[in-house]
Amino acid sequence: MLVIAVPAWVAATNAYVVAEESGGQALVVDAPPEPEAIGAVLIQHDLTLAGVLLTHGHIDHTGGSGELARATGASVYVHPDDDFLTLHPLDQLRAMFGMTPPGEYDMPERVESLTDGDHIQLAGFDLEVRHTPGHTPGHCCFYLQDEEMLFSGDQLFAGSIGRFDFEYGDGDALFRSMRDKVMTLDDETRVLPGHGPETTIGQERQTNPFRNEWG
Repeated sequence: MLVIAVPAWVAATNAYVVAEESGGQALVVDAPPEPEAIGAVLIQHDLTLAGVLLTHGHIDHTGGSGELARATGASVYVHPDDDFLTLHPLDQLRAMFGMTPPGEYDMPERVESLTDGDHIQLAGFDLEVRHTPGHTPGHCCFYLQDEEMLFSGDQLFAGSIGRFDFEYGDGDALFRSMRDKVMTLDDETRVLPGHGPETTIGQERQTNPFRNEWG
């Protein structure tokens, strides 16, 4: 199995290219506004992109998805509660930076909606959608049960959690999501976050400084 992290763009956001083996189909989790970096990995491993799963609507996770969709014909999936972010990338950039940094920001013409509990079949994998609001209203994690692997986006990091101090963030919701949708997983579960190195559920259960907040 291939799981290749591609840190990209100004926020060093992790995109993940996931495939059973080289020469087959792949899925991508999150697509920063640097689609050529993801494309280079697909070419290197002779992979055909089957779909792009977006953990949430922030531009550093979505900005390259339109270009990938147009170049490959792949479907893009995102939770509809984040449409107010996903569909207005330039508004986000102006609010965050007061300007438009270089990069690709076009969203795909059509997106598929995610629902909590869905099982998405892509590239030979079955990924469970876990809706984890708090960082954003539509934030989702993707659980690959067969591999005990969680793509956590900006929900959970090695030694930290996602921010909830935005206008639309909700700390209480984030901690409920952590308790009910994330920390129910086994300690051995690998956590592949949207920023920084991977960790495990057991490591964060024991040492994360916010662990008392989610009980």
